[in-house]
Amino acid sequence: MALAIRDVREHDLDAVLALNNAAGRTILALDAAQLRYFYDHADYFRVAEIDGHLAGFLIALREGSDYDSPNYLWFSGHYPQFAYIDRIVIANAYRRHGLGRIFYCDVTSYAEVRVPLLTCEVFLEPRDDVVVLFHGTYGFQEVGQQRMGADGPQVSLLAKDLPSYAYVRETYLDHGSLPDEPWLAERPRPSLSDATQRRLAGERRP
Repeated sequence: MALAIRDVREHDLDAVLALNNAAGRTILALDAAQLRYFYDHADYFRVAEIDGHLAGFLIALREGSDYDSPNYLWFSGHYPQFAYIDRIVIANAYRRHGLGRIFYCDVTSYAEVRVPLLTCEVFLEPRDDVVVLFHGTYGFQEVGQQRMGADGPQVSLLAKDLPSYAYVRETYLDHGSLPDEPWLAERPRPSLSDATQRRLAGERRP
């Protein structure tokens, strides 16, 4: 089994949309325009490819976005710097193969050199104890709860401290930027100029 975790490409979007909307009640449905927003603006948007087949994806955004998700806005109102996992979806055929943990390791590696906190939410209605346990064993702690809109589900808002960030900030970010290495670069985003993308690869946001 050949596994690759890579940045999403434009030709993946139809397959990503179909996978998202087949995921069930715990993943909010998207339309093409909403998915395009993520393609244009998400700081982290990577897919898992197994033997050439799309097996899953994870989308995360840092602080400072104009994203109007109530959960993202909750974190924006409580923390100055964070990376927010908006969604992770694994195709049915590839569940229970450890892809969730692989994605979380990868997004943690992305986040811990940029921000002090990795955040997400889990649905409490319907409650999935496997998902709750997964996040607990991965170091997330509940920092709040809220209802998504007047008639939406109750969610648990989770955060994980990233202790490596303090060293990275003191060693690199406070003195300019991250090292110019391919594995530290930001993903290409159509909405940004080349100069902006190079700057964001190591910029410390306020």
